[in-house]
Amino acid sequence: MTNTTPTLTAEKRERTGSRYSRRLRDAGSLPAVVYGHKEEPVSISVETHATMQYLQGGEKLFELDLDGAKQHVLLKDLGYDYLGNNIIHIDFARVSLDERVDTKAHLAFVGEAVGLKESGAIMMHPINDIELNVLITNLPDHIDVDVSAMEVGDVLHASDVKLPLDTMKLITDPDAIIAQIVLKAVVDDDAEAEEVSTEGGSPEVIGEKPADEKKAD
Repeated sequence: MTNTTPTLTAEKRERTGSRYSRRLRDAGSLPAVVYGHKEEPVSISVETHATMQYLQGGEKLFELDLDGAKQHVLLKDLGYDYLGNNIIHIDFARVSLDERVDTKAHLAFVGEAVGLKESGAIMMHPINDIELNVLITNLPDHIDVDVSAMEVGDVLHASDVKLPLDTMKLITDPDAIIAQIVLKAVVDDDAEAEEVSTEGGSPEVIGEKPADEKKAD
């Protein structure tokens, strides 16, 4: 989260289409669309270098300066090229600073867990993000989770995450596991047991007579 909202200077796009968008990108601009708040969608372009710096810094909320008129917008979607490497399009949604939104926050696991010093111990992270409902001005880019005190067998749930602000509300299932320390041998044994159970015997076919009854026939 940042204390100031970055400003993006935008220009209206009079033309759309893949060929025109490619020309914009070649000229150092990113095609984008602004929609929401019961207003008509507007096709715009924003300067690539500045926008990418903000996105890489985890920014989601922006003040958009479009022809001198300023409005707040929230990053909603990023479009990538066919290789999935480069951003080629951005969707923004108009927002008010006093509204609440649902968002995902990445969990940054910090500290060296004492349980990992035990031979064969590994830490598992079934999920790395949690969903929150927050004020638009309190969008978190990540939340630190201290795992240094975790021992073998310990489990952290979503409800154990200390949210940065009291106004933030957890949407993710509170019982969802975000981290646990197990012994690798236990993980391997569970996987082997599951494999054996799936291979053990042929399934009975409903309606088919047992072999001894077939012989009797």
